[in-house]
Amino acid sequence: MVDPARTVERTYLVLTLLTTLASSFIWGINTIFLLDAGLDNAGAFAANAFYTLGQVIFEVPTGVVADTRGRQFSYVLGAGTLLLSTVLYLVMWQVHAPLAGWAIASILLGLGFTFFSGATEAWLVDALRATGFTGHLEQIFGRAQMVSGAAMLVGTVSGGVIAQATNLGVPYVIRAAMLGVTMVVAIRFMHDLGFSPQREVGPVAAVRAVIRGSIDGGFRNPPVRWLMLAAPFSAGAGIFVFYAAQPFLLQLYGDKTAYGIAGLAAAVVAGIQIVGGLTVSRVRRLFGRRTTALVIGGLLNVVLLGVLGVTGSFVVALLLLGGWAFVFAVESPLRQAFVNGLIPSEQRATVLSFDSLMASAGGVVAQPALGRVADISGYGPAYLVSAGISALSLPFIVLARRERASSDPIDRDEGVIAGIGVLPAEIRPADDGASQPRPPGG
Repeated sequence: MVDPARTVERTYLVLTLLTTLASSFIWGINTIFLLDAGLDNAGAFAANAFYTLGQVIFEVPTGVVADTRGRQFSYVLGAGTLLLSTVLYLVMWQVHAPLAGWAIASILLGLGFTFFSGATEAWLVDALRATGFTGHLEQIFGRAQMVSGAAMLVGTVSGGVIAQATNLGVPYVIRAAMLGVTMVVAIRFMHDLGFSPQREVGPVAAVRAVIRGSIDGGFRNPPVRWLMLAAPFSAGAGIFVFYAAQPFLLQLYGDKTAYGIAGLAAAVVAGIQIVGGLTVSRVRRLFGRRTTALVIGGLLNVVLLGVLGVTGSFVVALLLLGGWAFVFAVESPLRQAFVNGLIPSEQRATVLSFDSLMASAGGVVAQPALGRVADISGYGPAYLVSAGISALSLPFIVLARRERASSDPIDRDEGVIAGIGVLPAEIRPADDGASQPRPPGG
């Protein structure tokens, strides 16, 4: 007999595989691609900032689409938008477009990912609950880390090798084709379970409900609020660290045309992500509370980025990048389980989307600023500044820890799915029919 919960998990993992594989063909060369198109470091990271700005702008409107038309519809629309914006990126590269052209293309790329953000994770959690899943969320999030890491490993290495053998545009063509495949799979297998689209709700009322849900389930929920406020600093620095690693490692390697080496930077992150997914269930046993792991992980990443900023060795830089990636890979499932355990079902996607918006907002500010530092002083000093920005997230994590949230103790995970969505009475929104469900990725 087919287990419905296992079917949901397999669908989630397949979609994770396809989305990551499609996207990762360009992750190892994206910064080099932008530099090859005629942009300097400040321009390249400004283009990335416009991408994250697109995420900030469209998080709420695309959440309304997911609420009123369904999470599957949102996911398919996201894949289609990413396909078209990837083709536009190719056009921008071929014509050496000015920054204004890259801004438009990048904002559309951000729009595509906002159709994913929140919707996919919310679909998973609610579908698992609807099908009677009784395991731990970290198990599935950890498996997703492994699948995503394997797909990223294949995609980034292949993208770098293909770019070196042909040109920088070919990986973007492959990405577009893979996104087409992803759309077909989502249409066939991703069905909304445990959630009913609110098609009768008008767009204005839906936007109002999304904003209200973000406030009720997010900012009025202290432990969730503190982690949301930490996100702009950790994510803003993290986006720069990943994409700056491509030209930084090529500089240390001594050959700026060795695109396979640039792909290696992303491949290291991917490989470590697999290891993180394999070990998260063991690492979690070392801590009594999830926030303890988040605080220690945040401190480790500050130190690793600081050392990365002063090293002149290619091998050492690669090892430090791997250590930074491992910490993130282990922290991510723990953070996901912590936040999901505090959000009611009808607001889960809304709050997850707003959480994604907060992270994107950090990237909008940090990327062009750090890119400018790299232009003026070099990548090393830019990584030192990144360490400082990342450190600013730590006080907020400590504040989340002080709240002693119900999802914080790791030894209380039994029945985590059944317990999801229960808020303390003092912060539970009134049941007046105004709050509607809403879902995002990335």
